[in-house]
Amino acid sequence: MKHETKPVSPAAALAVLRPSACPGLLRVVAARDGGLCRIRLPGSALSAARARALADAASTHANGVLELTNRANVQIRGVRAGEEAALSAALIDAGLGPAGIDAASPVERACAADELRNVMLSPLAGLDPDALWDTTELAAALIDMMQREPRFAALSPKFALQLDGGERVAMLEHPHDIWLAALHDGATVRFAVGLAGCPTAQPVGTLAAEDVCASMRALLHAFLDLAGADATRMRDVLATHSLDALLQRAQQHGDFTLTRDDATLPAWRRAASPAGLRLGAHTLHADGSGYVGAQPALGRIDAPTLRALAALAEDSGDATLRVTPWQGVLLPNVPAHAMPAALERLDALGLIASRADPLARLVACTGSTGCAKSRADTKADAQRLAAMLPPDAEAHLSGCERSCAAAHCAPFTLLASTPDHYDLYQRDDTQSGFVQRFGQLIARNLTIEAAALALAQRPRSNQDV
Repeated sequence: MKHETKPVSPAAALAVLRPSACPGLLRVVAARDGGLCRIRLPGSALSAARARALADAASTHANGVLELTNRANVQIRGVRAGEEAALSAALIDAGLGPAGIDAASPVERACAADELRNVMLSPLAGLDPDALWDTTELAAALIDMMQREPRFAALSPKFALQLDGGERVAMLEHPHDIWLAALHDGATVRFAVGLAGCPTAQPVGTLAAEDVCASMRALLHAFLDLAGADATRMRDVLATHSLDALLQRAQQHGDFTLTRDDATLPAWRRAASPAGLRLGAHTLHADGSGYVGAQPALGRIDAPTLRALAALAEDSGDATLRVTPWQGVLLPNVPAHAMPAALERLDALGLIASRADPLARLVACTGSTGCAKSRADTKADAQRLAAMLPPDAEAHLSGCERSCAAAHCAPFTLLASTPDHYDLYQRDDTQSGFVQRFGQLIARNLTIEAAALALAQRPRSNQDV
């Protein structure tokens, strides 16, 4: 008698083949409120059609709640048990997976390809006429290079790259394993290269634009050569090997043309972009056209609102959205005459388009309603804090030390100590985001009301105004 075998879900197969706690397109990770599926958006771009597909998938296979992440991706919360494979297939069919991957692709190959798409760009990449370099094609070439090299499937799902083309809106404070920032070299452009840090830190050298892909390939091989079993990030390798050892190993893997002690380095920019450029209407071109930016409160959005945003992108712009690493969206290529109406529709949808709104200056993790590790309901507490937040104050509420909602060091962080109390930290610009995640401890065991009073009494950083 022939026995039928029960199909193994992609999530179950991946748990055996490639253990990880990092959610992805096929790796739906269990959370307190159901499964969590993260969709990486190369270049942060999302067409209106794919936005609708995301909303439909979230409604059909989950509880209809989505989040915009601090890596400019989207995640679906509350995926129902038994719906994981159908959700992943629907997203792949909508073109939200890696290039060359379809529903029939082997699970491990599809997962590895998806996890190699951790490349962050400015939400204005390819749109800002004043940028030094259009990084969209370079990002696509880097992702293609990594996916074609079988060995790079061993890279951690958290291993991340950043490309800064010099756009006026860019997140420069998130630590990345490798970052590249465009700078002038006479009449040409080179890229400053940094490791295990942010584009505001000191680079290790520069590369010609045409040498980036080959040199990154060599550097990734060198990283894997030196990484031990528990070394998943660039900072781990640099903690046990010198920079010179890493770069010398890279030279053994083909064309590695990094120039060190380069005279062009003073041209590399260090300042973060003004926060006001993320929200509201902004002109990019002589005809008055540009973009409109907004964000849902605390990064959370429901499926009907995402469908409405897709319609707005079609009516007002070029039928695309750009997700930002501040958990917001930009509508690109909006004509000048359409900007006021677009802002009105965003306001009607409940989205925030001004820094004057206190919720524009608060970041909160999922909290105890969705995460077993969180010690507090940070989303609800952030809503309470918003009503008392001092003008211009900016704060991050974290339910635990992992700081999932903010990869950068916020001006102030409230770290939950119990369900109703937080420890208050203030940013210390002299410390690395890896070394001193939250900054200096200011006060312990504060209620939300006491935290609001403490924030009103503290001098605030002007880093992000």
